[in-house]
Amino acid sequence: MFTSLAPKSPFLPPSLLYILLTQPLKSITRFLHHFISLLRSKTRPGSPPIRIVCISDTHTLIPTYIPDGDLLIHAGDLTKSGTPAELQAQIDLLATLPHKHKVVIAGNHDTYLDPRSRRTLSAEDQDGKLDWKGVHYLQHSSLNLNFGQRSLNLYGAPQIPACGGEDFAFQYPRGQDAWTETVPEGTDVLITHAPPKYHLDLPAALGCEHLLAEVRRVKPKLHIFGHVHAGRSDTLGWLKGGREVVRWDESELCLERLLSRPDGLVTGLLDPWAWLEAMKVAAYGIAGIMWERVWRGRQTEMTVMVNAALMFEDSVELRNRPQVVNV
Repeated sequence: MFTSLAPKSPFLPPSLLYILLTQPLKSITRFLHHFISLLRSKTRPGSPPIRIVCISDTHTLIPTYIPDGDLLIHAGDLTKSGTPAELQAQIDLLATLPHKHKVVIAGNHDTYLDPRSRRTLSAEDQDGKLDWKGVHYLQHSSLNLNFGQRSLNLYGAPQIPACGGEDFAFQYPRGQDAWTETVPEGTDVLITHAPPKYHLDLPAALGCEHLLAEVRRVKPKLHIFGHVHAGRSDTLGWLKGGREVVRWDESELCLERLLSRPDGLVTGLLDPWAWLEAMKVAAYGIAGIMWERVWRGRQTEMTVMVNAALMFEDSVELRNRPQVVNV
């Protein structure tokens, strides 16, 4: 049903009509949850604030504008074919930028950086070398950076749920848990290539549920990712401006349980458990507004999530702007 309205690829954003027809209750509840979130207390950066510039998915292209800041983070897919030459060209570009610190992780297109996918390159490229020129490369590793009066703990990991052939790097079978207990506690900034499931993702839910559970466990101040380019440009991603504040409370848990329910126009509207979760999302969200705005209660722990993909959908154009976040 409604297949004629479906996007040609799960990585492309569906129309609002298609979403409403296939996920009616989920869609309405997600919009409601978003607008309730706008009424809740805002995140406050530290003092002095650290200005982080977030980019991802440049695919060998050169951004026309990258804002200045204290820290530049690239969340993977620097290249298109993943050769050492493509990687070095992107590293050379990043090294010229004025940011005090620059941090990079790999994406699935950065073939050379994964020993498994590297075997699909030519013999000459397999033997290639990289000069990182002071750019910090994180691959399942941590880094502490000093910014004068403050410091930040960063952790970067490139793995993604499988979505391509052997030339795609750092893949694991979809549904497999590649995340539990991998991110160190005390991480301030988490950098992954794939999104956590349901967050700046697409309705097809291309992100990883195990990554989402790990982010919930660690609760970093900031989580930066890319990979699903259209997670920034679908209807809800556009409303959120490519970023969202995730509050680790009951409203969020109820929303995730709702989004895990079966899709379908009739199925979605006749599912009593889905309606129960939707009502709880609204009730807990309104209670959160009252607690934070009226009674001035303590803020719920939260994470700012950023989809930093510069590539616009599958256009082969860097039409999305870099994201700037103060933490």
